[in-house]
Amino acid sequence: MFRLPFLFIITGLISFTLFQLFSLFDFATWLTVFGDEPRYPTGWFRVHLLVLGWATMIAMGAMYQLIPVVLQNHRLFSEKLGFVHYGFFAVGTAGLLFGFQSMQVMWIAGFATVAFIGVLLFAINIGVTLIRARKWNTITVSVACSVAYLVLAGTSGMLMGLNFYFEQWGDFHEQLLGAHICFAAFGWFGLLITGFSYKMLPMFYLSHGHSETLQKVVIACWNAGVLVGALSFLFNGPGWVKWSGLLLVVLAMLTYSFHLSQIVKHRHKPNPGVGMKWSLSLAHSLTLIGIIIVIISPFTPDIMAQSRMAVVLGWLYLWGWVGLTLLSYLSKIVPFLWWTHKYGPLIGKKKIPTMSDLIDDRRVHIGLSVIGTSLFMLMVGLSWNQPWMTSIGGSLLSLSSLFYISLIANVFTK
Repeated sequence: MFRLPFLFIITGLISFTLFQLFSLFDFATWLTVFGDEPRYPTGWFRVHLLVLGWATMIAMGAMYQLIPVVLQNHRLFSEKLGFVHYGFFAVGTAGLLFGFQSMQVMWIAGFATVAFIGVLLFAINIGVTLIRARKWNTITVSVACSVAYLVLAGTSGMLMGLNFYFEQWGDFHEQLLGAHICFAAFGWFGLLITGFSYKMLPMFYLSHGHSETLQKVVIACWNAGVLVGALSFLFNGPGWVKWSGLLLVVLAMLTYSFHLSQIVKHRHKPNPGVGMKWSLSLAHSLTLIGIIIVIISPFTPDIMAQSRMAVVLGWLYLWGWVGLTLLSYLSKIVPFLWWTHKYGPLIGKKKIPTMSDLIDDRRVHIGLSVIGTSLFMLMVGLSWNQPWMTSIGGSLLSLSSLFYISLIANVFTK
């Protein structure tokens, strides 16, 4: 039962390492991929290596392990289908990345379709598991919605890949891109993280007795925001409609942030681990940034429309919340899985290490702190068009990320 999630997680760790190494040895990347011109072959390659090769791989692996736990040990529909899904998604992602890097439109179109088949197999596996279990709550509904958005993101991504080859849609390609980003970034990752947080935080904080009413508000507002935003891009809606979608997501984030505070208030464990504390702080920080953006964007439409600002805000969300939250959760998920796999059967038979022995929380805190500081430096450099600060911040981000991911990988040697 552990081979399948480990396969995805290890592949994700390798992709993350490759992304950081490519970035570290190419200072110019921070001025192009993360600057004014992110939309060119190397930029597409780097973004999809991080988002598909790392974040989505990690999320899929974690979901294969956590869904049976959420469903109270209800078995996954098909572990074999999970391995088939891995094959299609891994091959499709690798081919797509090669197509972006070499700008081979036939590879982009073909392997985008292969990756999409992998997404469909994943959706079928998770969907049938949820339907058979018949345990619908805010966690399983959030998961179901996130997987649905992954399918929509995969559909739009595949269509864009095919359009690279056939070149039939003209400006509609740009509209499709906006919807693709909404479905993937806000729909897939947003609802996945918020949904599993309702399980992760109470589990590690030993929190009981808190109300779950606000979780329903989060789901409703978040779905409404994603749909309004995606449809406004798809049908080229006016700016105020896009702003309305953002407002709904920020309202959802504000409710989510407040609810996490409720969970912590009902805790029975004072120290859940550094990773959980960081995930909480990240949620509060994103909420504050979102509120500021919603307030100032109507008064600064020209600034908000600049490609540089879109890149900065996009990376703040993807790196600052999605990325750092996944890294925070990995510091708990990987030791938990490895300890259960390796030492669970030995309980009561011999002396075994505790879960906290597998990873040093102090180093986790140092790693996340340096990553966060480096990311801030990178964003300031991009915002103020300071190449030296951008390069230094990006390089420090890569180095600190490599240090952190080595802490996670080292768990497998314990």
